[in-house]
Amino acid sequence: MVLDLSSLQSVRTFAVEFNAAYARLDVLLNNAGIMMVPYGKTEDGFERQLGVNHLGHFALTGLFFDVLHKTPKSRVVNVSSNAHRFGELDFDDLMFDNEDAYTPMKAYGNSKLSNMLFTYEMQRRLEERNADVIAVAAHPGISTTNLANHLAPAFLMKIVMPLFGWMMQSAAMGALPSIRAAVDPDVVGGQYFGPNGKNERKGYPVIVPSNEASHNEADARRLWQISEELTGVSFLSE
Repeated sequence: MVLDLSSLQSVRTFAVEFNAAYARLDVLLNNAGIMMVPYGKTEDGFERQLGVNHLGHFALTGLFFDVLHKTPKSRVVNVSSNAHRFGELDFDDLMFDNEDAYTPMKAYGNSKLSNMLFTYEMQRRLEERNADVIAVAAHPGISTTNLANHLAPAFLMKIVMPLFGWMMQSAAMGALPSIRAAVDPDVVGGQYFGPNGKNERKGYPVIVPSNEASHNEADARRLWQISEELTGVSFLSE
């Protein structure tokens, strides 16, 4: 099934098709992502990294909430990043309408901080309703994928990547935190999984901490409200 997280129309079409074909959803793994791309907007006018990495997933989760709620012990797994530590949300300029303020890392960090705020706020709202659904998060460490290929010409990436190989892990290893978050029967809502190696760069999945900003409940509630307004998708509303 085709899904483009940069298009709310695509998200809605995908959700309609899925809900028509399936009566249960055990795990929603929100793992689509773009990283440190040049400034641009989605077709809905969102800054691209926030639009794909957070708002597209927020809308998808909301459109799937009924089927998740009907599925016993279902869970939502949001894939964040250590880069959430670089995030600093400016609610007056989430989309970097002042293009001069945009940097690829700043926008990426904001989107990954949004993933964490979304996860924790969703878990709080699920608990308030005694729902049989949990929300958790994970990050892959530093993995050898093509996520950063656009940062430099292909020939240069081929030269540079081996030099940093010692601090990276395979894509298969990078997937393990998300897999554990998705299937480990002992997972508890609100947990965050990442590699157990130095600085969480690589290793096997364990519970890891997130930064103080990710636990700011006022910011989480505000982001939720803004996300509903921007996407037109409301669920677990206060």
